[in-house]
Amino acid sequence: MFIQTEATPNPATLKFIPGRVVLDGGPMEFSTREAAARSPLAEKLFDVPGVTGVFYGSDFITVTKAGGEWQQLKPAILGAIMEHYMSGVPLLADGAAPSDADLDGADEFFDEADAETVDMIKDLIETRVRPAVANDGGDITFRGFKDGIVYLNMKGACSGCPSSTATLQHGIQNLLKHFVPDVVEVRPM
Repeated sequence: MFIQTEATPNPATLKFIPGRVVLDGGPMEFSTREAAARSPLAEKLFDVPGVTGVFYGSDFITVTKAGGEWQQLKPAILGAIMEHYMSGVPLLADGAAPSDADLDGADEFFDEADAETVDMIKDLIETRVRPAVANDGGDITFRGFKDGIVYLNMKGACSGCPSSTATLQHGIQNLLKHFVPDVVEVRPM
C-alpha cells in the first residue's frame, strides 16, 4: 500500500491519500479524542503525540497537529493509517454512524421566505466551492442565511487555516454575491 501526502494551505494540516475510498457519504471531522472514539483509525491517530484533529473525506484523511514537525510525525501517522487498512477493521466503530452532513443539516437556519435563495446558495456551494475546498483537504457546509449574511462551517484543513478568511471573503463571498444578489456577506460559524 502506498499512501501519498499533500501539503494544504494550512501549515498545521497535512493531507494523506491512501489510494482507496476512505468514507462513503459525507465527510466526518474529529476535533477531540472523545469524538474520535467513533473511529478506530481516528483513535490511533490521536495517539500520535501532537495530533489535534482528524478529518475524513471521500478519498483522503487530513491530520492537524498542534506542535512538532511533520517529518517527525509523518512516519507514525503513515504507520497508523497503513496498519488500519491492513487490519480490515471498519473505519467507524458502530459501522453506520451518521456523517457530519447528517448532523449539519439538523442545525441549519433560514427564513422560509428565503428558501429559493438558500437553494441557490447551497447549489453553488455544492458544485463550485466544496470540490475546490476538498482538494485542499477540507470541507465547507452551509449553516444558515439571515439578513443577507451566509453562515458557513469550515472543516478539516480549512478550519483554522491562515488563508481561510481570505478564502471566505474574496473567493466564496464574491462568487455568491455575483450569482445571488441577496447575499451581502459570508461569515464562518
